[in-house]
Amino acid sequence: MPVYGYECTRCKATFEVTQRMSDAPLKEHDDCGGELRKLVFPVGIAFKGSGFHVNDYARKSSTAAGKSEPEKAAAAAPAKAETPAASTPASPAPAKAAD
Repeated sequence: MPVYGYECTRCKATFEVTQRMSDAPLKEHDDCGGELRKLVFPVGIAFKGSGFHVNDYARKSSTAAGKSEPEKAAAAAPAKAETPAASTPASPAPAKAAD
């Protein structure tokens, strides 16, 4: 059940009452008979979902922070393995015809 805050307009006393949402709001202060007004409390907000955690709380690596843009791009590109040339036997140079 929600907790509602009230303030007396006559004596300025504030208090909280646990009420159902379907209950009628209180109108009169029991101590002094003054009129009550309902208070509005701020609500905490929690942003959930993709995007919020990644943008705000993602771990930043210390090595990536010191690199320049070209170094970052080179580090992000996958390394290409050099393949050796196909091993074909070297054909001998054609022999010159004897004159």
